[in-house]
Amino acid sequence: MTDMRPGLRRVAPTDLSDLAEHPELAARIRDAIRTSGPMPFDRFMELALYDPDGGYYRSADARPGRSGDFLTAPELHPIFGEMIGRAVEDAWAVLGHPEPFVIREYGSGEGALALAMLPGLPASMGYDPVDVDPRRDANLRSRLAEAGLGGRLTRRAHGPIDGVIVANEVLDALPVHRVRQREERLRELAVDIDRRGGFVEVEVDPTTPDLAARLAAENVALADGQTAEICLALDRWLAAATSPLRRGLVLLIDYGFPASELYDPVRRRDGTLRAYVRHQVSDDPYRFVGRQDLTAHVDVTAVEAAAHRAELATLGVTTQAEALIGLGIETRLREIQADPATTFEAYALLRSALMRLLDPAAMGRFRVLAFGRDWPADAPPLRLLSYSLR
Repeated sequence: MTDMRPGLRRVAPTDLSDLAEHPELAARIRDAIRTSGPMPFDRFMELALYDPDGGYYRSADARPGRSGDFLTAPELHPIFGEMIGRAVEDAWAVLGHPEPFVIREYGSGEGALALAMLPGLPASMGYDPVDVDPRRDANLRSRLAEAGLGGRLTRRAHGPIDGVIVANEVLDALPVHRVRQREERLRELAVDIDRRGGFVEVEVDPTTPDLAARLAAENVALADGQTAEICLALDRWLAAATSPLRRGLVLLIDYGFPASELYDPVRRRDGTLRAYVRHQVSDDPYRFVGRQDLTAHVDVTAVEAAAHRAELATLGVTTQAEALIGLGIETRLREIQADPATTFEAYALLRSALMRLLDPAAMGRFRVLAFGRDWPADAPPLRLLSYSLR
């Protein structure tokens, strides 16, 4: 199948004949199902992505990037990181230039965002990368050192910090429950095994009343037969990620929609769960367990509610295209074009990247959510939110 992920060009399918599930991880999942019965999908997704001995994000192999399975904005072109750096500096100015000031990035990977963002920021700002796999963290630190930015790394502060928390395409990979409406009953989807040992989808009674409660809180009524994803992990993740922040900005960038759009019974009757491998997309989460990424669109309404429960204030919600325009990406493009040192090839690459970053049919429609803690009431609007949706 050709790749339809937002922000990725459609490419011809590559050969996947050499690809298989992670044998040890898949065997452990099958053993757990045989012992305890069908496994709720959120647990399956957690193991498939984050199991220490076989999970997709715990592998040493390439994940994001041109040689990996998908491409995020920081890997697309450094100009994205440069613009995020402007948002960080704006927050620093609003808060009165505090020192120390820490940028904590979740899902830091091997440093594509940091390598583009840090050179344009004051040297007094520290950078604290957070990734689920220590090997990627080590690679990131090595790359920063090679770029002369090793001195920006901070020792993980367990106490309060002033700064900015950034998470680009992190929320979409949090484990989700899957549900399906059957007339007046809500059912939950779980993972079982068939006679040949293959993974199959089955319907069970909901494992927690929180699933129906989330839909009710968002005034969502699923249509008969409609499938949907519900991420109950949002509250826990957001509370933990932002608890050290005493004053500052929380910047979340991901593809998603408000609940009223996300659960539209016509446009998204089958849900949004997708699997990505080698820049190809499918709706089969079971074929390459541990070897493919699994994602679901983010419920922006749920994220905002979780942020408020974590005692964060909404500063604004916008799209990636509008955020980048507000930060001056078009002016920066003209500056690069006018620079005599810019080659035609470099400019063409930048133009191509910019089209994808801003295209409302691709990465441009990603949601950018900005929250503040102890944010000055009289602070001027951030450039990031110049074209805020609200």
